[in-house]
Amino acid sequence: MVSRKSAEPSPESIARANRLRIAAEEGKKALIDVGRQAIAVRENMARLRTLREADEARRREDARNEDEVRIAKKKRRKSAST
Repeated sequence: MVSRKSAEPSPESIARANRLRIAAEEGKKALIDVGRQAIAVRENMARLRTLREADEARRREDARNEDEVRIAKKKRRKSAST
């Protein structure tokens, strides 16, 4: 059996080549989109981390101030009663 190759590709092979080309293009676009989404997620995580750390620092400072106020009140009570 000798196979013959025609000079022109068949309509099926043209359609298959087009499908493969389109799939490759869409794959590239999908990878670019995934990369962009990953960058957006990392940026959002960094933003939220900064907000969380600022909130934690504020809460620590508030707790420290409350402790100082409580200690000052105790000292005033002791000095007033003596």
